[in-house]
Amino acid sequence: MAETIRHSWQISPQQSVRLQRELAPHVRCTPLARPVRTIAGVDCAFFDSGRQIVAVAVLMQAKTLEIMAMAYAVDQVRMPYVPGLLSFREAPTQFEAVSQLPQSPDLVLVDGAGQAHPRRLGIASHLGLWLGIPTVGVAKSRLCGRHRAVGRRRGCCVKLIDGGEVLGGVLRTRDDVKPLYVSAGHLITLAEALKWTLRTARQYRLPEPIRAADRIAGQLKTRIAEHSGQFSPM
Repeated sequence: MAETIRHSWQISPQQSVRLQRELAPHVRCTPLARPVRTIAGVDCAFFDSGRQIVAVAVLMQAKTLEIMAMAYAVDQVRMPYVPGLLSFREAPTQFEAVSQLPQSPDLVLVDGAGQAHPRRLGIASHLGLWLGIPTVGVAKSRLCGRHRAVGRRRGCCVKLIDGGEVLGGVLRTRDDVKPLYVSAGHLITLAEALKWTLRTARQYRLPEPIRAADRIAGQLKTRIAEHSGQFSPM
């Protein structure tokens, strides 16, 4: 496991922007250091009028995508939604969820941007630095950059470019379905990030690990709302 980075999450939006700029140079888009045998997907849901968050981490076998384990964490929301600062709103609880898994995954797929971020530190990169393991950002919408039109068929991909820098790939995971904005988070190359995104998006637009985490987060949100006071933060 690579060296991890720690900092306080109790900071203002202005301080968060400065911290992103300080942390971005620590991100490493390097080839995977070991074979990927397990993959985790992370996602979250909000409840209590957006004041609380539940984050879910689902661990799967990389080859079969069979679910091996699931963990979740519940917490108070630390920051309101601010474009470009998603990690300060969601990552602390997602980190706790991943930490609850029975084993550390070889790769984590995150619903959000990695390097494809104005300050090159989207939630996937931030989470990767915090966890010290490879992460991939799989975003449903574009946060920055420009790209050419993407072919209609599954597997078609074009570069996402910002200021002459290739930040990610715009990847079609299903025929005639909106593409995803894929970028390396940390400790993985863009080519590997695209490969694993397509490999795990077998039947639907989103990769199966993220789909599973999203589904379970929604179920947990409903359960918590129905049994208010019976669930406590992990």
